[in-house]
Amino acid sequence: MVAETAREFEALEAQAQTLMAAFVASGHEAVAPAVLQPANVYLDVIGEALRARSYVFCDPDGDEFCLRPDLTVPTCRLHLERHPDGIQKSKYCYNGSAFRFQPRGADAAHPREFRQCGIEWIGATDREKADAKTLATILEALTEAGLTDWKVRIGDLGLFRQLLASVKMPERWRMRLRHQLWRPEAFRQELSKLTTAPSAAGYGMPQELLDVLDPKREAEAVRAVSEYFDKERIEIVGIRPLEEIARSLAQIAADQRAERLPMKTANLIDGYIGVKAPARAAGARVKDLMRDSGVDISPALDRYHKRLQLLADLGVDVTRAEFSAEFGRSLDYYTDFVFEVLVPELGETTPVAGGGRYDGLMKMVGAPGDVPAVGGAIHTERLLAAVRD
Repeated sequence: MVAETAREFEALEAQAQTLMAAFVASGHEAVAPAVLQPANVYLDVIGEALRARSYVFCDPDGDEFCLRPDLTVPTCRLHLERHPDGIQKSKYCYNGSAFRFQPRGADAAHPREFRQCGIEWIGATDREKADAKTLATILEALTEAGLTDWKVRIGDLGLFRQLLASVKMPERWRMRLRHQLWRPEAFRQELSKLTTAPSAAGYGMPQELLDVLDPKREAEAVRAVSEYFDKERIEIVGIRPLEEIARSLAQIAADQRAERLPMKTANLIDGYIGVKAPARAAGARVKDLMRDSGVDISPALDRYHKRLQLLADLGVDVTRAEFSAEFGRSLDYYTDFVFEVLVPELGETTPVAGGGRYDGLMKMVGAPGDVPAVGGAIHTERLLAAVRD
């Protein structure tokens, strides 16, 4: 067993060296971001799905840290330490461990400690060019490591965001739909809710309380909910503070008063989410869907097609790329183009690589404003398993 483990380690190291050599050759600087990350910074930006799977602890001084669950955020923090304004154009690559709790138990494809070999491109203002080059570089590195049978699943949060911006609804509804995009069942449940008014009974609250709540008057909402809880002798159980409960109830009250989402609009959004097709055909399908509905998202569609053409110009076989409108990845910081590289040996739910654009992340970790950025990472244990098979 020890010899087998040693052989596995040597194989992973050799593979990582191959990947890193490809990344350095494409102009990325090799860096080694810190394994320990400040939890308050990290957990605010990665999203609830990954937050629940992060290893968090306090040191003897009482400071809270986490073991990095990915290397993108640590690389952004490293970049910010070097360039406080965040806008300096920089390309980085890395090879290191990441840590995530596996709720169903660890296995060879989903270990609690795993390797990521990846790249980040920060500050490039030609977004589609940087997107295409990043994916092409990941695929070139996979090829160098011996992977030949692959396909790419791509999504475009920019298309989805422009669709939502083009139809009438409260901004809070747009936020909810964006938040649920990568959870298809939850997304459709949320979309259905927007077509029907929520009832007070469904939340165990009297209508007279909801009638006085206004999300624009937070202090008054907190006071009204506090007085109601005191009168009814309701104790707050759990970790949600009174302010958060009042904010949530005020949102429900606002939803009751809002004009419901027309079924025509809900059907358009549901129709878009259902688009799944080869990458080039998908663009035409989305265009037809929007034209038939009288909705114009041509700027986002132009960017989508430009990116595909740039990928083809870089030698990527785009016939091996499939677009899925409901694909958004589980990390909340992605903002536009997203991708995963899939292999037959591991199946649809275990990508060998993934990444995308995250233009808001640098600001979330401390930069003065948004900074264009895109990256991707290879799961080296999965790659090794695919190459061996």
